[in-house]
Amino acid sequence: MTVTCVIGLQWGDEAKGKIVDLLTEAHDVVVRYQGGSNAGHTVVTGGKTYKLSLVPSGILRPGVQCVVTGGVVLNPASLLEEMGRLRSAGVEIGKNLMISRRAHVIFPWHMEEERVLDARVASDKSIGTTMRGIGPCYRDKVGRSNAIRLGDMYRPEFHDQVARIVEHKNLTLKALATNVDFKPLDAEAIFAEYSQYAAQLQPHVCDTTEYLLDAVESGQHVLFEGAQGALLDIDHGTFPYVTSSNSSGVGIPAGSGVPGKYLDKVIGVLKAYSTRVGGGPFPTELDNELGQTIRDRGNEYGTVTGRPRRCGWFDAVAARYAARLSGVDVLVISLLDVLSTVGDLKICVEYKLDGKRLDCFPSHVDDLKRVAPVYETLPGWDAEISDVRRYEDLPENARAYLSRISEVVGRPVEIVSVGADREQTLFADDAAAASYVPR
Repeated sequence: MTVTCVIGLQWGDEAKGKIVDLLTEAHDVVVRYQGGSNAGHTVVTGGKTYKLSLVPSGILRPGVQCVVTGGVVLNPASLLEEMGRLRSAGVEIGKNLMISRRAHVIFPWHMEEERVLDARVASDKSIGTTMRGIGPCYRDKVGRSNAIRLGDMYRPEFHDQVARIVEHKNLTLKALATNVDFKPLDAEAIFAEYSQYAAQLQPHVCDTTEYLLDAVESGQHVLFEGAQGALLDIDHGTFPYVTSSNSSGVGIPAGSGVPGKYLDKVIGVLKAYSTRVGGGPFPTELDNELGQTIRDRGNEYGTVTGRPRRCGWFDAVAARYAARLSGVDVLVISLLDVLSTVGDLKICVEYKLDGKRLDCFPSHVDDLKRVAPVYETLPGWDAEISDVRRYEDLPENARAYLSRISEVVGRPVEIVSVGADREQTLFADDAAAASYVPR
């Protein structure tokens, strides 16, 4: 049995989808365990590009069971649209997709809450929400009384649940909507719409917790697919500029129902530089021409939102913290090709705060805003590397850059990605390659 997890170690968008797609050849089950449709994974294979949000990346491999667990919040319309898009592209979706009865459902009132509340916040105080109702849905999940899980939509009391919650939400939203227009929600229309969604999703709905516990206990090869990145973790990230779930490795057991003792290997994915979307501190940000060059070379625009990502130098302080937090065993460095021909490269190895050196990641966002990065400068490489197919054929300076990242993060680099396609994947050595062979 091999139970593996892929975790992003930055602020998301680390190209995890490609690595999950690569790993599915060696696994029976691929699991999405947290987040919602704010996540975006792009996989390029066979000349086709697939954009995924809620459906696990393993759906692109025949014979792999894909599971969406109770730790995920679902917008049924978004999920069905994504499934339809994949089917139109020739991807089979049937019994190979399982969705937890325990997954909480995003309703129109969640999007309205986000819109109304965001209008009350000054632009410089915004936390950068994607406006998809995900935060409000998680808030109702914790609050319990106004939460509806997917399994609830098949029970006779579903109609009364919707009516009761809509009455409450209309009163609340009307009181809060002082800066925007608000049209009261129609409970009957929502019930009718979501009943249709429930009927379409019903063939996929089951108890995924029971299924996954049986899978790991019977020796199946299971792969957990993280969404967003560890630095966006609700409890351990750059709060409040975070997502609404545990997006680091600590979220695996809670989101999936599978105890951590079953995990054999945790793979941390990092870009060769740093990016961030929306608000929040970013110590190594390059808000200049070089930052724009990296953005354009890396196509750093959101898979889901299309928003331009902020770009900066590699932050080893943040990466080291995220690797420890997520229990990472090995690293994957993605988008190394983006740094070709940009000149000398910098790695942030420490921070300075109030004149003192700091080698750990601050727990308070105000301190992170005030730190000054301490850089090491390494020589870059002039050659484009997207055609390189063996690790040892990378330019000497590229290998030296990877080696230094490994040293300062404290984990070995096992895979390097030099492009979006599966073929543009390099293994550090034969032993690393052998651990990814098809089952």
